[in-house]
Amino acid sequence: MQLTAAIVGPAHGLRGEVILDVRSDDPEVLTPGAHLEVAGRGAVVTVRSIRVHKDRVLASFEECVSREEAEALRGARLLVEEHEEEDAWYPHQLKGLTARTPSGEVLGTVSGLTPGAAQDLLLVTTEAGTVMVPFVTQLVPTVDVEGGFVVIDAPPGLFDDQAVSERDGK
Repeated sequence: MQLTAAIVGPAHGLRGEVILDVRSDDPEVLTPGAHLEVAGRGAVVTVRSIRVHKDRVLASFEECVSREEAEALRGARLLVEEHEEEDAWYPHQLKGLTARTPSGEVLGTVSGLTPGAAQDLLLVTTEAGTVMVPFVTQLVPTVDVEGGFVVIDAPPGLFDDQAVSERDGK
């Protein structure tokens, strides 16, 4: 399966450099010499250089030497093959896993993952609706893709809509 490593933004300068919207947290996929497939175009680009400038990632490719060639890539998704990372999961691997409490009680089913400001949010579909669980080790200590489940150690009120609210004083 191929995954999006980055999306090409506008050209930067006159020599074919582009601004990248990086979608991978694996720095190896965007190192000089890396080959990336250009989605839907049947082309491959080779990273010549990559750098950070004013909080933006800029890249140049061997196949792209002018501003016009860089602009032609604008909006293109750059793809890499799926690869294993330690303590990291792809959203498609999490979808469909059973969400359980530490004692084994079923909470629901993982329906997706959404990026959050501070951390990603695991979406768990329950009988009452969808619950967004911060995807951090303290709340999700176990992810067992092969076993088909995640363990969620939820604080009171996250899955129980009948929980007492300290703010309401009840």
